[in-house]
Amino acid sequence: MKVRNINGTSDTTCRCGSWLQHWKNYSGQFLPVHCSEIHCTSRPEVGAHVQKASRSDNNWYIIPLCSSHNKSTGELEIMDSVKLVSANKRETCG
Repeated sequence: MKVRNINGTSDTTCRCGSWLQHWKNYSGQFLPVHCSEIHCTSRPEVGAHVQKASRSDNNWYIIPLCSSHNKSTGELEIMDSVKLVSANKRETCG
């Protein structure tokens, strides 16, 4: 699946304490050993805000990424097994 990283969201917070914890709380998955980017072997360090690359879905999601991929621009190819968790706090922890 392809997603676009949403840069400039580091000041947004949620009740979970961190966006990575938010992903852990609502994904129903264990934290992956590696970053969600399909070729990356670094450890996930942050819960990154992303959008699906498809223009038909403008929702914001959280996925676990390494710091390097969290700062990237453009599209990222992520593992299909990683669940996208809604970043909309009203639907989750808000």
